[in-house]
Amino acid sequence: MSGPEQRPTGIDELLERVRAGYRRVEAQEAHDAARAGEALLVDIRYAALRERDGLIPGALVIERNELEWRLDPQGSHKTPEATGHDLRIVVICNEGYASSLAAASLHQLGLHRATDLIGGFQAWKAAGLPVTR
Repeated sequence: MSGPEQRPTGIDELLERVRAGYRRVEAQEAHDAARAGEALLVDIRYAALRERDGLIPGALVIERNELEWRLDPQGSHKTPEATGHDLRIVVICNEGYASSLAAASLHQLGLHRATDLIGGFQAWKAAGLPVTR
């Protein structure tokens, strides 16, 4: 006989678990850190959302399916901004859900300062922070 059956982890529980592993940031803090050169903002929204809602000036656009390959400092497909494992990265999706899973994935690559934006792009826009069309 096998032991007690493991029930699958639901997405809400998974989000709670991964978010407990780091401190998420609010829009104004992300904006200030980026302006001070202390954080790299990474927009993982897909093209249709970027076209509909605009872009965050200075944010690096990397679609979610390329994120780990582009930000791994040891990777052969890394972007020039992927300078090391101490890089503070703020991942931004549309509403702050996919970005949490993405930040957790970056932690697994050793990017221990990766975090995500609470409320995502929509929170950034609602805070009146800069957006370009």
